[in-house]
Amino acid sequence: MKRLTLLMYCPDKKGIIADVTQYINRFNGNIIYIDQYVDRLEKVFFMRVVVEKNFSSNSFDSFKNSFNQELGMPYKLKCDFFLEDQIPQLAVFVSKYEHCLYDILSQYQSGKLTCKIHFVLSNHEKLKNIAEQFKIPFYHIPILKKNTEKAEAQQLKLLKKYKIDSIVLARYMQILSSNFVNIYPNQIINIHHSFLPAFPGAKPYHSAFNRGVKIIGATSHYVTDELDGGPIIEQDIVRVSHENEVDDFIAKGRDLERIVLLRALKQHCDRKIMVYNNKTIVFN
Repeated sequence: MKRLTLLMYCPDKKGIIADVTQYINRFNGNIIYIDQYVDRLEKVFFMRVVVEKNFSSNSFDSFKNSFNQELGMPYKLKCDFFLEDQIPQLAVFVSKYEHCLYDILSQYQSGKLTCKIHFVLSNHEKLKNIAEQFKIPFYHIPILKKNTEKAEAQQLKLLKKYKIDSIVLARYMQILSSNFVNIYPNQIINIHHSFLPAFPGAKPYHSAFNRGVKIIGATSHYVTDELDGGPIIEQDIVRVSHENEVDDFIAKGRDLERIVLLRALKQHCDRKIMVYNNKTIVFN
C-alpha cells in the first residue's frame, strides 16, 4: 500500500467533501486522514486528505487525471498530489551560525525529517566540518558585492544538478534576488528573529534589549520578493526580563530560531502547508 497526500482548495461550495470522499472510495482508496478549513472572508475551501491504496504509475496517473476532470473542473479545484515516495529534495544554505544547521542535520540523520538533504551550501567555510560530520556534501560559494550574480548563477547550477525543489535558509545571511526566489515559489524557508517586522538589522537582540522588551520571538516563513514579508509558517516566543543581559537574549533567541525553523521544515516536508494570498494554512 502507498500513501497519497492531496492538498486542495477552491471556492467554497456545498458537496465538495462528499464528492471527494466518494471519488476516493470508487477507486478503492482508504482515507486515513482528512481535515478541512473554510476562509469565511475569502469564501475559499481548503482540504488535506491522506489516502492509502495500491498505486502503480499507471493507476496514479489515472486517479489524478480523472480527479482533475471530474472534480477539478466543476469545483474550480486546485489540487496537488504527493505520493509518499515523492519526498522534498532539499538543500541547506548557511553562513556562520551553526545552531539551526546542527538541529536540521541531527533530525535528518535520525530519520525524523521526510526529505533528502543533498548538500549544505555556504558563503563561508566555517561550517564545513559540521556537514562533514554528518556526511553531507558541502559547497563553498563566496559572495562579494561585485560577484553576486555570478555566485547566484553557480548556486542555481548546483541546485539544478541535484534536482532540488526545496531550500532551507538556516541563518543564511544573504538576500536572494527576485530571479532566484521566483524559481522556487513557496519552496524557500527562512528563519527570522523576533516577530516580523520588529527589530530589523544586524543586531536585533541588542535593539530588543534596549527597548526593555518582555518577550522575544522567532518567525519562520517562505521567502518572497518582499524582504521578510513572505507567508508565515511558524512562530514562537520566550519571556525575558530586566534581569537578562544581551547574551541571555541571544542564547534564548537562538534556541527559538532552531526550534521554530525545524517545526516549519517538518510541516513543509510532511506536506501540511498550503499558501493562499500570502498566508498559510497549516494542517495538524
